[in-house]
Amino acid sequence: MRTEAVWTVAKREYLTRVKSKGFWIATLLLPIAMAALTILPSLIAMKAKASHRLAVVDEVGELGEKVAAGLDRAAEGAQEKAAGGDHELDGVPEMAEVQVELVALEPDREALRAKLDRRVLGGEIDAWLWISSAGLAKDVIEYHAESVSNFMTQSRLSHVLSRVVADSRLAQAGLDSARVAELTRDVDLQTVRVSEAGSREEAGMAGFFLAYFLFFLLYMVVMLYGQQVLNGVLEEKSSRIVEVLLASVRPLELLVGKLLGIGAAGMTQLGIWLATMVALSAPAVMTALAIAPAGAQLPRVGAPLVVHFLVLFLLGFGIFATLYAAVGAATNNIQEAQQYAGFIVIFLIVPMFLIIPIINDPDSTLAVVMSMIPFFTPLLMMLRIAVKMPPLWQILGSYVLTATTVVLLIWICARIYRIGILMYGKKPTFRELWRWIRYA
Repeated sequence: MRTEAVWTVAKREYLTRVKSKGFWIATLLLPIAMAALTILPSLIAMKAKASHRLAVVDEVGELGEKVAAGLDRAAEGAQEKAAGGDHELDGVPEMAEVQVELVALEPDREALRAKLDRRVLGGEIDAWLWISSAGLAKDVIEYHAESVSNFMTQSRLSHVLSRVVADSRLAQAGLDSARVAELTRDVDLQTVRVSEAGSREEAGMAGFFLAYFLFFLLYMVVMLYGQQVLNGVLEEKSSRIVEVLLASVRPLELLVGKLLGIGAAGMTQLGIWLATMVALSAPAVMTALAIAPAGAQLPRVGAPLVVHFLVLFLLGFGIFATLYAAVGAATNNIQEAQQYAGFIVIFLIVPMFLIIPIINDPDSTLAVVMSMIPFFTPLLMMLRIAVKMPPLWQILGSYVLTATTVVLLIWICARIYRIGILMYGKKPTFRELWRWIRYA
């Protein structure tokens, strides 16, 4: 195999993609989209303050005013929570500003209900509550509204109602509700990640989302560039350009050059994405954004993580791009290629079913064994590294096994590529593919 021929093909494949407008549009759009998906919802939620007009009918006679006062305290507590000073409402979505109207009980309860319904339909109020002794005995308070899809407001409202009812029940039992609340208050689990670089406080969900993000980024890029290899081979084959190329380069040189060039384009795009990701995870930038609660930290995206990500991309690309190139060479159009490509996609789908078990226990037998299988190593080893750095022997072992598999696949697929790239018309059977591998 001539190095200069491989380099020429790789250079052409790389420059063709990097100089295209689509490459740079996709490269810039992903960081913008990720920033928009993570930042804009928080900004919109902070700025959007809706008003919810609520009428309250209290049959019990003592809870209506307490509900109104509790909703006012909840609104104040939400502001304190945003500043990092209130943990009581953690996990409870922020709701709209609630304007409470206490409605006097009337002798004809059914007529009052109908009247309240008409007010809702007429737009005077948004919803009404009915607090009754019979309902409280079943732990139920009625909520009537024209639309009941405002689950965030309902969740906070349910939280306030539960506190008010609990305080009332404790008072009836002769207990001090404030003292009981103090003794039964929740405790926070302070998660500290231990590493050789030193321990640091880190939110558990932050580590989960980092691993999740890196997994799907790797999945997307491997799939994307594998498909580019498939489409490139089919395009050259259908246009008969390959016949001209094979006059100056050998099939193996063309295959390896194509893999190197497209892989380098993928590395360039990934490098830009990861650099953006590292920049966004810098503490100064996150502090400037002022979106996360005070004291919250994101998991650090260090150099080792970036290096492992790039290595696993190369290994994953080597495996799947080689298979896609063989499929492209063995078929005549995209419809035929998709039938064979379905078998390749299985190796990308299986790891998806293992995301949660591996994130939950990255050192389990399942995690270790599956991440050492070369076809699953790129995605699953990345998942393990993002959650908790595996032992060095497992990382090196999986890299060696996967790299060996890549070399073996290139040798096998090059035989299919050598014959299939010049075959037109009939789609080969699996028996014919096996014959190509044996005798090419």
